Amino acid sequence: MNKKNICIPLGFLLAFAAHAQKKPLDHTVYDSWQTISSPYISKSGKFVLFQVSPQEGDNQLFLKTKENKELVQISRGYNGKLTDSENHLVSLIKAPFAVTRDAKIKKKKAEDLPKDSLAIYNLTTSSIVKFAQVKSYKIADQNNNFVSFLFDKEINEKTEQKKTIDEGSTKKSNDKKRKTIATLALYDLNSGDSIQFSAVDQYEWNKNGSKIVFSKKTDSKDSLSKESGVYLYEIATKKLKKISNGKGSYKNFKFDESGNQLAYLGDLSNEKALLKNYNLYYYTNGADTAQFIATKTSNGIPKNWSVSGDGDIRFSKNGEKLFFGIAPIPRVKDTTLVDFEHAKVDVWNWQDDYLQPMQLVNLKKDLARNFLAVTYPKYNRTVIPLTDDTFNSTSLTPDGNEEYILARTDFGKRIASQWEGNTKDDIYLVSTKTGNRELILSNFSGNAILSPDAKYIVYFDQDKATWNSYQISSKKKTVLNEGIPASFADEENDMPTSAQAYGMAAWSPDFKGIYVNSRYDIWYFNLDGSNKSILTNGYGAASQTTFRYLSLKRPEDRDQVTTLDYKKGGFLSSFDNKTKESGFYQFKGQHNDPKSLLVEAKTFKNISSSADQQTILYSKEDYINSPNIYTNTLKFKDEQQLSNINTQQAGYNWGTAELVHWTTTEGNQAEGILYKPENFDPAKKYPIIAYFYEKLSDGLYSYQPPAPTPSRLNIPYFVSNEYLVFAPNISYKTGHPGKSAEEYINSGMKYLAQNAWVDSTKMGIQGQSWGGYQVAHLITRTTMYAAAWTGAPVVNMTSAYGGIRWQSGMSRQFQYEHTQSRIGKTLWEAPELYIENSPLFHLDKVKTPVAIMSNDNDGAVPWYQGIEMFTALRRLNKPVWLLNYNGDEHNLIQRQNRKDIQIREQQFFDHFLKGAPAPNWMKKGVPATLKGIDWGFDYN
Repeated sequence: MNKKNICIPLGFLLAFAAHAQKKPLDHTVYDSWQTISSPYISKSGKFVLFQVSPQEGDNQLFLKTKENKELVQISRGYNGKLTDSENHLVSLIKAPFAVTRDAKIKKKKAEDLPKDSLAIYNLTTSSIVKFAQVKSYKIADQNNNFVSFLFDKEINEKTEQKKTIDEGSTKKSNDKKRKTIATLALYDLNSGDSIQFSAVDQYEWNKNGSKIVFSKKTDSKDSLSKESGVYLYEIATKKLKKISNGKGSYKNFKFDESGNQLAYLGDLSNEKALLKNYNLYYYTNGADTAQFIATKTSNGIPKNWSVSGDGDIRFSKNGEKLFFGIAPIPRVKDTTLVDFEHAKVDVWNWQDDYLQPMQLVNLKKDLARNFLAVTYPKYNRTVIPLTDDTFNSTSLTPDGNEEYILARTDFGKRIASQWEGNTKDDIYLVSTKTGNRELILSNFSGNAILSPDAKYIVYFDQDKATWNSYQISSKKKTVLNEGIPASFADEENDMPTSAQAYGMAAWSPDFKGIYVNSRYDIWYFNLDGSNKSILTNGYGAASQTTFRYLSLKRPEDRDQVTTLDYKKGGFLSSFDNKTKESGFYQFKGQHNDPKSLLVEAKTFKNISSSADQQTILYSKEDYINSPNIYTNTLKFKDEQQLSNINTQQAGYNWGTAELVHWTTTEGNQAEGILYKPENFDPAKKYPIIAYFYEKLSDGLYSYQPPAPTPSRLNIPYFVSNEYLVFAPNISYKTGHPGKSAEEYINSGMKYLAQNAWVDSTKMGIQGQSWGGYQVAHLITRTTMYAAAWTGAPVVNMTSAYGGIRWQSGMSRQFQYEHTQSRIGKTLWEAPELYIENSPLFHLDKVKTPVAIMSNDNDGAVPWYQGIEMFTALRRLNKPVWLLNYNGDEHNLIQRQNRKDIQIREQQFFDHFLKGAPAPNWMKKGVPATLKGIDWGFDYN
C-alpha cells in the first residue's frame, strides 16, 4: 500500500480549531446581551443618536456623526434630544443599576429611590454639564435655546422645638432634617446662566420657545403662603407674571400655534375633596390674568355636567377654536357610611352594556370618560357640546380648523361585543359651529376618517371589503375600488370573521384622493370616483412583493398629514413573500415599475431620514447578525455601520435559519423555518423541537437574541446546544383548528424526519397560549413526540367558552365564534366541534410526557384550564408537571420567572430528547415545605 503525505494548510487548521472551540450558549449570557433603541437622525443628517442597553445593567447613549465618528458616550443616558441648532444634546441619566438594585433590596420607598440626573453636552466645545436629582425635562419644539427641568432641591430647615424626656426639661434641638422642594430650572444653553422657581408642579413651553408656563403648589399645611397659582415667564424680557391665584390643581397647559393664547384646567377645591370642580382657564397676550372660559354654569354646558379634569385641551391650528372635555358630574361615596356594615357585592345584570368584570377593569377609565366640546375664545364663548355620553370617540382633522368632526357610537349595540368581540357603530358628522349631528353610516364595521379638508369621509366597509367615499356637500357615496381586480382586505384571513383592510398609505397633496394598500401594491383613488390607478404598476402582485409607502416623516412632523406626490416620487419598503428578503425601492410618476435601490436577505427596521431625505437611517438584522444602526445616501450606495453590538456572539456556537417547503397530507403547500446549529454535521443525528403559533416564516431574517422568554421557546439557546428547531406555518379550517394543526405540524415534522440527520425518536413540541393549545391537542392525536411543553393551554373549550379574560374583563365567547379559536359557531349550535377540539376529552390517548405552565394571574386564559389538564393526566397516571408562577401573567413578566423557566425547559427537553438525567423537580417535585428554599434544579 502506498502511503501519501497529506499537507493541510495551517490556516485551515486554525480556522477549524476556532470553530470547534465555540461554546454553546448557557443561561448566564442573557443579562449582557444588548439591544439598540431610540435611533434618531438629526434634521441636517449630520448626527445620529441611539441607545445601547444590556438586558440587565447600565445602558449607554451614543452620539455619532453619520460617518461613524463618536462625539460622546453618556453612561446610563436615555431620552436624549438634540436642539434645533444641533449644538447641544440633552439627556437624562439613570442612577446606576447596582445602586438602584441595592435600594430596592433595602426596601426603600419609591420616593427614596435614587433619582435621575440631567446631562447637557455641547457639540461645539465637547463639554458636558450635569445636574442631579432631576425628575423631568422639556425643551421647546422650536428655537429651543433653553432647557427646563424639574429637580428636587435640598433645603435645610431647623426642626421645631421638641420636648425630650431629660429630667423633665424642654430642650431646643439644633438638628437639621433634610427636605427637598420641587424646583424648576431654566438653563440657557448659550450662556450657561439659569434661573430657578421653587414649589413647581407642572410646566410647559409654547411651540417657539418664547414662553414657559408653570404652576406652583405649596404645602397644603402652609395656610399663609400666597405663592400657589399659575405663572407665565417670557424668555426675551425675563418677565414673570402670575396669571392665576389660589391653591389647587392646575394641569394640561396648552398654547395655541402662535404661542399667544393659553388654556389650562384648574381646580381650587380641597385636596381631599372627593368631588372636584375643574374650570377651563384662558389667557391671551396682554391680559392681566387668566379668565374662566368654561365652568359648570357656562352657557351650553348641559345641566348636571361640568368641565372634565380628565379631558384633553387643544386649540385649532388657526387659534379660533378651543376643544376640551365635559362630563356628567359624578356621584361620590357617602363617607359617613360605616364600611363594615355594608355589603360589598358586584351585581351582574343581563341588560348591562358590559359584563361586570369588564366594568371593573375599565372603572378608572370610565370614571375619567369625557366628551368633546368646543368654544370660540375670541368670539362668543358659548360652549358647544359635540357629543353626549352615548358616544365612544371623536376624531378631528389634523388642523382642527374645519367645521366638521366625526363621532362614533355603538350605543344600544354593546351587549353583542360579548360574543362578537367588536360592535357595529353609527358614524355621525358633527358641526363645530352648531353641534348638529348627521348620521352618515349605521350598523357599520370598519374604519372611517375625515379628509384633512373635511370635504369627504373616507371609509373601509369591512363586511363588504370596499373602500368608499362620502362627499359632505352633495351627500354622495361612492365605492372607490369597484371594478378593481385586487383585494384590499387580508387575503390570508382564516378566522370566521370579515377580513381587515391592508390600510391606507397616504392622501394626495390636494386631499382629493387617497392611496390604499392591496396585498402587494399601492392604488390611487380619486374621492369622486373619477380616476383609479396603481402607483406600483402591478409589479408587486407580479413578483409577489409587498410594497408599502415610506413617508419618512420626522418626529417633529408627527402631527402633519401624510401625503404622497407621485410626480415628486418617493420611497417604498419591500418584502418578497417568496424569499422573505426586504429592502427599499423608489417610485416616480405613474405606470412605472418601482426601481430597486437595496434588497437584501435582511430585516430592516427603524427607518427614518434627515429633513431633506438625503441621508437615510435604519437598522438591519438577520438570524445571525444582531440589529445594528446604519446610515445611507439617497441612492443607497454608501452604507455606513454605526453600531456593533453583541460581539461576544462570535465566541458561541450560533446557528442558521432556512426556509423549508413541503406538501401536507391534504395536498396543501406549506412552509416554515428550520434552525440548525452553526456546527451542524449532516453525519450526526439531532433531536428536533417544533415551535409554532400561527404563521412565523416571514420572520426568517429576524434576529432572536438569547433571552429569558415570556415562555416561548428560547430558539437560539436550543439551537446553540445542538437541537434542530422547526417553526411551521399553519393555515386553519373553520371548525377544525386542532386538525389543521395536525395537518401542518405533523406533516412538516415527518417531512424533516426523512433526513438522516433528524432523530425521529427524539422529537418534541413547544407552544405558548394558542401554541400551547395546539401542543395539548397534538399529543392526544399522535404518539410521534417524545416530549411536549405547553404554556397557558386551553384544554376544555366547553368551559373556556364561558370563561373570562380577566385582564380585559371580556367574555371568551367571541374567540370561539369569530377569532383565533376558529370554531365559528356557538356551543349550542355545534357542541361536537367544541368536544372535538378540546384535548381534555381525549387525554386518555396521551403517551407523551408533558410539562404545563399555567399561572394564577393569567389574564387571557383561565388558569384552571391548566389545572384541568394536569389533574386529568395525573388521574390517568401519565407523566405530567405543572408550573404556576405565583402572581405572574399569561406571558411571564417577571424576569426572575423568565430565567427560571429557561432552566426547566432545558432540563425537561434534555432529559427526554437527549437522555440527560432528570432534575429533582421532575423526579421528586418541590414540596410546599421547601418552596423558596429549594428550586429542584439539582440532580441528586
